[in-house]
Amino acid sequence: MGTGPNALLLIDVQNDFCEGGSLAVPGSDEIFPAINQWISKAQAADWPILASRDWHTVDHISFQDRGGPWPVHCVQDTQGAEFHPQMELPHSAVRVSKGTAFDTDAYSAFDGTQLDSYLRRHGIHRLFVAGLALDVCVQATVKDALQLGFEVELITEGTRAVNADDAPAVFEDLKEEGADLC
Repeated sequence: MGTGPNALLLIDVQNDFCEGGSLAVPGSDEIFPAINQWISKAQAADWPILASRDWHTVDHISFQDRGGPWPVHCVQDTQGAEFHPQMELPHSAVRVSKGTAFDTDAYSAFDGTQLDSYLRRHGIHRLFVAGLALDVCVQATVKDALQLGFEVELITEGTRAVNADDAPAVFEDLKEEGADLC
């Protein structure tokens, strides 16, 4: 599997992006069997598990009341920002917080987090990626990972799109960029 050590990267599987959340992704509850299976697989293979999260300040620039495109979501230390309880995330998982500044947004788990430095320091070459939402943060993260020289395997059953009709085109785009789909 790949040319070097692997890691599992889970993108923004937080209460606000799941069913019942303030910015729920349709079908988000369907990703948990696949995600939990990959968590078990990663633990058995002793791969690092990383979980990104939106970790927004109150009054974040992405919120509609500040002119942004999104309703209030994933505000630091709120229930909406917590990882969803159906995701069997181990305590040892590395948490990667993004979108932490008042006036800067971040869609990719690599944006302002130094995630690439962490992965390189640990010799990671290949990322298995799942999470929410396919057509926003997952897409941005996969594209950044590929541009940074990482191999990417996108777990199709472990992601859903805000706009489900866009999912086939996003998968195709990411494939053309160099991601493998599994």
